[in-house]
Amino acid sequence: MALSKLQFKSGVNKETTSYSNEGGWFDVDKVRFRSGFPEKIGGWTKQSENSFLGTCRSLHPWVALDGSRFVGVGTNRKYYIESGAAFYDITPINKTVNLTNPFTARNANLHNTQVSATDTVIKLVNNTAASAFAPSGIIKIGSEIITYTGTSGDTLTGCARGREGTTAAVHAGNSNVSSSTVKVSHTDHESSIGDFVIFSGATSLGGNINASVLNQEYEVSSIIDGNNYQIQARTVSTIQSITVSTGLNPTYLFSSTSDTSSGGAVTLKYLISAGLDTSIFGTGWGAGTFGRGSWNSSASISAPGQALGFWSHDNFGQNLLINSHNGNIYYWQFDNGLESRATALSDLAGADGLAPTISKQVMVSDKDRHTIVFGCDPETNIGVQDPMLIRFSSQESLTTWGASSTNTAGDLRLGSGSEIVCAVETKQQIIVFTDTSVYAMQFLGPPFTFGINMISDNTTISGAFAPVGIEDSVFWMGLSEFYSYDGTVKEIPCTVKDFVFKDFNQDQRSKVYAASNTAFSEVWWFYPSASSFENNRYVVYNYGQNIWYYGSMSRTAWIDRGISALPVAAGTDHYLYRHESGFDDGSTSPATPISAYIESSQMSIGDGENFVFISKIIPDLTFRNSTANTPSATMTVKARNFPGGQYLQTNSSAVSKEVSNTVEKFTDQLYVRIRGRSFAFKIQSSSLGETWRLGSPRVDVRPDGRR
Repeated sequence: MALSKLQFKSGVNKETTSYSNEGGWFDVDKVRFRSGFPEKIGGWTKQSENSFLGTCRSLHPWVALDGSRFVGVGTNRKYYIESGAAFYDITPINKTVNLTNPFTARNANLHNTQVSATDTVIKLVNNTAASAFAPSGIIKIGSEIITYTGTSGDTLTGCARGREGTTAAVHAGNSNVSSSTVKVSHTDHESSIGDFVIFSGATSLGGNINASVLNQEYEVSSIIDGNNYQIQARTVSTIQSITVSTGLNPTYLFSSTSDTSSGGAVTLKYLISAGLDTSIFGTGWGAGTFGRGSWNSSASISAPGQALGFWSHDNFGQNLLINSHNGNIYYWQFDNGLESRATALSDLAGADGLAPTISKQVMVSDKDRHTIVFGCDPETNIGVQDPMLIRFSSQESLTTWGASSTNTAGDLRLGSGSEIVCAVETKQQIIVFTDTSVYAMQFLGPPFTFGINMISDNTTISGAFAPVGIEDSVFWMGLSEFYSYDGTVKEIPCTVKDFVFKDFNQDQRSKVYAASNTAFSEVWWFYPSASSFENNRYVVYNYGQNIWYYGSMSRTAWIDRGISALPVAAGTDHYLYRHESGFDDGSTSPATPISAYIESSQMSIGDGENFVFISKIIPDLTFRNSTANTPSATMTVKARNFPGGQYLQTNSSAVSKEVSNTVEKFTDQLYVRIRGRSFAFKIQSSSLGETWRLGSPRVDVRPDGRR
């Protein structure tokens, strides 16, 4: 018997073949390295059972003067402040309009022919009755709720029967057909599907659609044309109270034959829309929202541009500045309460009328408390964006933006690149990224206030959230490489680079999110694989050990521990999660196990000329801190005869720990029977409440001939 200790190089290397990486790790998921040895990562639990609308692209934590803890949550639909496990909508008002009689309810009768329980085309009373209905919507006949997708003459087409928990039924001819759809007439409304509008001052339409039903916040459900859109009437409720992980879950309310009025004098407050949930590339027919549907048809989708919707944010004292990407800058004041909305800088008392109104990012410099805006409109041409311009307010001021000899307001314009992508603040300076260069911006004091120097050219960056600052260093993902800055910009050698960028959806690269997990000296990048439109994978650079590893996980934003004892991340299911919390996947109830594994490259004896026979494994594993009564992990040995061949033999055995009277007992040895020219080792687990760390297992390996 000859026992051989299995000692592997830390980190994962996918840049070479498995055979040439002998002595290293080759594949991994949900495993990290501590002091060079692999261990299962921590689990995650929900921050609360409350969810938010849209996809969260940015998070920002802060603490108010009274000790209240907040997290700003910016999605493509809303901007929230999370406090005490609840989400408070502070999305700013974009515009306020007063209209007279904008509402039209929908109502008609069936044709005199009976409707069966399976009909998908419903005929109405006369040749033009269907024109009174919206192009698509929801109707109710008797107690049955039905959705439809189109109208044609006297019929509703594409009907889906028995919706919202109701049962498809037979309906007699001439039965009443009511609708939850209410048309809103507003010339040049400029709205998009999914936008939100708050109605107030409306009077009853005469029946079920009364004043209380109308005077609440609604989502624009569809666009008829540039002068008309529609909403779905619901029972009185706040948007947050009907928000679930899949979107909105309202109780629809249907019109009656008495709903013939139009609402009277109504005030409409349109909330701003951050933008799209998916980046769209290209121009002309078929790109973005142009060309959807048939020629001259109503639009089923509308969107205000092609850019991914996200927010930047920072604190001004205990208050909050937020900026919708390529949009206006808004200010939320703690003293006004969590139910208050953010207002534009230009609307603040004492504003000099020169505040930027369009920008890519807002930041408050920690050392000197200037409000800095990147990629904004110049003082001399308010409303016209200069994507390479940086402006800053006078010190300690939100209202003074006009530069003069009596204040410290001013601007800087960068010369390399076509647009500013983002900026990251470190302890000593602000690092500004354009699409081709990197600049360092520092506070100089009067009379220049700030100075800026190019520190690197011919660099790339994936998107606005691809960099992360840790102390005086910055790490970021480029288009096909990784970089760091610690006084000098340099490319980080990466042992999984080809693996990451060969399976990467470059069209959605602006969704890349860099996250620091300083408790483990890690930088994580969440990114979309080639087959995904959303972040579903991660790659980790452990800067303490200078190694790389990767895995699968769907996260769109992240904040490190700080005001919270644990990192917090946003999931694609519209919940916030506390990470490194427990050992399981808390996205389900009850929690489910995390499947974690790590597999080595091939190993052989000598040059691989001889076959080897493996008969025994002596485990070296700890399940310390596991909460399961009998945690276990499976160790597998796989053999193959040629480097590019299939694994011909696989033998697996479980290693477990038993707890009895506080004395731990581990599996002593595992018996296997494996023969081949080379072999690989794998450890995996998929049970609740378990964590593990691998040491240096030993295997009984002996030569077994040359054939």
